[in-house]
Amino acid sequence: MKVVIIGASGTIGAEVVSALSAKHEIVQVGRSSGDYQVDLMSKESIKALFEAIGECDAVVSAAGQAKFGPLESLTDEDFQFSLSNKLMGQVNLVRVGLACVRDNGSFTLTTGVLAQNPMPGSAAISLVNAGVEGFMRAAALEAPRGIRVNVVSPPWVSETLVAMGQDGAGGLPAAQVARAYVESVESQRTGEVLDPQQFGG
Repeated sequence: MKVVIIGASGTIGAEVVSALSAKHEIVQVGRSSGDYQVDLMSKESIKALFEAIGECDAVVSAAGQAKFGPLESLTDEDFQFSLSNKLMGQVNLVRVGLACVRDNGSFTLTTGVLAQNPMPGSAAISLVNAGVEGFMRAAALEAPRGIRVNVVSPPWVSETLVAMGQDGAGGLPAAQVARAYVESVESQRTGEVLDPQQFGG
């Protein structure tokens, strides 16, 4: 299959590329790196991306940013950035990409544990993660031509915790997180939130 991976150079994205590359043709997309570039906050940029890539079998989004901070200090701009980037960016990948994904293809979007298990500071992130999951469930019902739509909801990733100066043992290695994306691409699942902790140690 021809699999387009958005956020291919990120901590999770790089492991998804590694996990899928043995069996599939991978198209790597990033903000400033990869085979193609895209600005998730721009629908026009997303349209240009799919026009350049052409037909594909699967789109994986391991991208999307949202602001973290105390509720009382999050600004209108912080919420708008989060909504425009991680929520509408991924929504538009599906809306625009439907015309390019072949019959029985798939979309895999990314949310995170803060959708179900918020913490202080996660108001904007929890909002957009839950929004992406709600959109996915509805889109999976309506997607034409047998196209599937799923979400992977990673817990804290070990490598990210280490980069933040914390104990990586409290997270899940990115290579294991990647297995959930492989499952979404290669299985017949649709309309599901996949928990990477369920896919092997």
